[in-house]
Amino acid sequence: MTDYSLLARLDLNLLVSLDALLTERSVTRAAERLHLSQPALSASLARLRAHFNDPILARRGNTYELTPFALRLSEYTSTALDGARRVFESQAAWAPSESTREFSVYGSDYGFATIGATVSKLVAERGLGVRFRFMLHTPAIVEDAASRLRSADALIIPHGFLTDLAHADLFRDEWVAVVADDHAAVGDVLTMDQLAELPFVMTYQSRSAFTSVSRHIQQLGIEPRVDAVVESFVSLPLFIAGTDRIGLMQAALAPLACKVAPVRVATLPFETAPIANALWWHPVHGRDPEHAWMVDLFTEAGRLVQQELGDSGR
Repeated sequence: MTDYSLLARLDLNLLVSLDALLTERSVTRAAERLHLSQPALSASLARLRAHFNDPILARRGNTYELTPFALRLSEYTSTALDGARRVFESQAAWAPSESTREFSVYGSDYGFATIGATVSKLVAERGLGVRFRFMLHTPAIVEDAASRLRSADALIIPHGFLTDLAHADLFRDEWVAVVADDHAAVGDVLTMDQLAELPFVMTYQSRSAFTSVSRHIQQLGIEPRVDAVVESFVSLPLFIAGTDRIGLMQAALAPLACKVAPVRVATLPFETAPIANALWWHPVHGRDPEHAWMVDLFTEAGRLVQQELGDSGR
């Protein structure tokens, strides 16, 4: 039987039911999510079990768990559903003022708090119908970006992590240090001795997830003494306030950091390479006029963020 014959015999609505079941791991919760009756979703589950010859959900005491096969399916289902949704959301004649399309964009909270927030404000100010889903990336997503970006619209991440993908440059930033506002030992500028002696709160500290400034410090012959690791730039100041720790963050986030917690900015004692932020996407989107409009919107937002930072990139 050909692939086309197999698809012709399937109800693609089952993909929606399967995604809900794999996500919720409960017929009751999945039915509530899809606004269906429980018997209707149970019928879909029965069809899925017959098609795959697998229970999908297996009872364990008073709860249900995904079978090993279902866990494997969960790696593909959301991607397939996003792809199908993208196909049927496409329009021959498209206007952002009338469209209700949802663009999905991966990034860190740094990217969302800067360029993402600016994009969202532009959409609101112009009364556009489109919306954005900003999704936190993980090291696994960045490592598999070429595959993940087939079903997502873009990824916000600085240069240095991705190659061989289409991209648009957004804005340039720089690294600064953050310390408690009552840190008596640190002045306006950190010293190399303080970098070597004071404890750090690091972000994304692993073999595949790191920041360029932390690598720079190591290249200077300093192995930071790490007190804590947090995979969030926005929450970093909460781990700095009231301690003698040092945090490293982007200058564009510094004003927000000082609002989040009682911290202040200190200049690093060495010159760092600029953070060249960019929007990345898969070439499969190259002929999509809606996607091209989205890229132009991000580029415009990048100019606005750069103006706030200063045209020199700080």
